[in-house]
Amino acid sequence: MVLVLRYLSGACGGVRGGLPGGFAAACRPAPGRPWPLCQGGRRASTRSFDVVIIGGGIVGLASARALILRHPALSIGVLEKEKDLAVHQTGHNSGVIHSGIYYKPESLKAKLCVQGSALIYEYCNQKGISYKQCGKLIVAVKQEEIPRLQALYERGLQNGVQGLRLIQQEDIKKKEPYCRGLMAIDCPYTGIVDYRQVALSFAQDFQEAGGVVMTSFEVKDIEMAKESPSGSKDGMKYPIVIRNPKGEEVQCQYVVTCAGLYSDRISELSGCNPNPQIVPFRGDYLLLKPEKCYLVKGNIYPVPDSRFPFLGVHFTPRMDGSIWLGPNAVLAFKREGYKPFDFSARDVMDEIIKSGLIKLVFQNFSYGVNEMYKACFLSATVKHLQKFIPEITTSDILRGPAGVRAQALDRDGNLVEDFVFDGGVGDIGNRILHVRNAPSPAATSSLAISGMIADEVQQRFKL
Repeated sequence: MVLVLRYLSGACGGVRGGLPGGFAAACRPAPGRPWPLCQGGRRASTRSFDVVIIGGGIVGLASARALILRHPALSIGVLEKEKDLAVHQTGHNSGVIHSGIYYKPESLKAKLCVQGSALIYEYCNQKGISYKQCGKLIVAVKQEEIPRLQALYERGLQNGVQGLRLIQQEDIKKKEPYCRGLMAIDCPYTGIVDYRQVALSFAQDFQEAGGVVMTSFEVKDIEMAKESPSGSKDGMKYPIVIRNPKGEEVQCQYVVTCAGLYSDRISELSGCNPNPQIVPFRGDYLLLKPEKCYLVKGNIYPVPDSRFPFLGVHFTPRMDGSIWLGPNAVLAFKREGYKPFDFSARDVMDEIIKSGLIKLVFQNFSYGVNEMYKACFLSATVKHLQKFIPEITTSDILRGPAGVRAQALDRDGNLVEDFVFDGGVGDIGNRILHVRNAPSPAATSSLAISGMIADEVQQRFKL
């Protein structure tokens, strides 16, 4: 898991901050009401900002919040293509507040997760956002899994994860009465939260500090402005022009992109490097029927197998009291394809031609076939779940929601495991910072990531 930090020459642009007069009053919420969003197109066709963030998911909103709190004099805007915020990866998240045990020691992923989980708990306490610190067991059910479990425990200690302990069968039963296992890692500080609620709270903080959120603004073009506005004394103060399909424009000095499933395309649109490419993987969840939810108290995870790229099917309690089982990991044929038969010809062609997908398939062929089989036949998934809780039967589960993971993939078919940030060359590349890969646990790490992005923006653009 190697972090790639690429800061090359380039340039790009964004949108302006504060809300003038009556418009600010119109956008201000009544007491106790959610903070309303400022829709693209509800104002004049052109707006100007010092910094624009492209992407209204949890990482983009956390970054916008961090920037405006650090630089209150700057005008900062967020552009989101959907009519609501945080509806894709953030809104389809399992909701787990990860501890940081899985990630390579000294990696940015490990550091940001450990730091980010503490910040998320602190933020939720400050804002009165409900969460549950229900803990997690990583359970070995076979003798050959125990060495891997012990190595994972040591990794967690190296990463500074608090409260970890190895427990035996009798203590597993105390924590999870219906779970069987030979040995487990007890992660007491793992929790659950509604990340969309957290993201919307970030948006409210951002707007209350004077930031502007423009929804229904899909970015279709990013270019340098052709000429300065007539009579402008500042010259080209806002040299970057961002357009949506309606022809509406936003101008800015600098751009930060947090585009998730479209991070490669936004990078290419700005004239920057399109690699690593994004390959979407759909994760299907099953639901435990309400009358069987007593079988699971906290998160129950398998021991990860380093030969395969994902963590495996696990048990995840939700804030509403439901229990999610999963997810699997199957190739999605559309970047926002939450259903098995969702299809986009462009997305599929990009997966085949531009990315290292073919190499990945050959490297993990048996794993991929097994995941597809489990996606089609509930009994196959149940058989796996029964290794941990034998009482579960096929009649106890229902098909549930799905999410799509934006997985960055290099040309050799390797999953890009750590966070990737880069700029580009040319006029736009010098003014842009791309968040190219923000994989799980990005939601857990969002506040820590946002602090790092704010540091990099300040240093790179001399704010």
